[in-house]
Amino acid sequence: MKPRGEHVREEVKNMREADIVRAILTHLRSLDRCFCWKEHGGPYGTSGLPDIICCWQGHFFGFEVKTDAGKPTKLQEAMIRKINAAGGTALIVRSVSDVKAAMSAYKEQ
Repeated sequence: MKPRGEHVREEVKNMREADIVRAILTHLRSLDRCFCWKEHGGPYGTSGLPDIICCWQGHFFGFEVKTDAGKPTKLQEAMIRKINAAGGTALIVRSVSDVKAAMSAYKEQ
């Protein structure tokens, strides 16, 4: 039996961030009452916003996608704190499993 979390590391091993984003968006788009998009940075965007913005069953989620070795910037960490303080749910995710766990935790509240 694998230690808790081991399956997540295997799931994203050698995956590029873009591939993880694509897999997460595919999952989210399969859900009822879910509206989501990939936030693209640039001169007209807001710096630090999570990679994926999602409204599911009326609740705001921000998913900052990272590879297994990726680390958020200070600005990304600050944006995650602001979203959570405002009543939304924002976090670092590394797999579809992480997204499912966050949404399940919200639903159980």
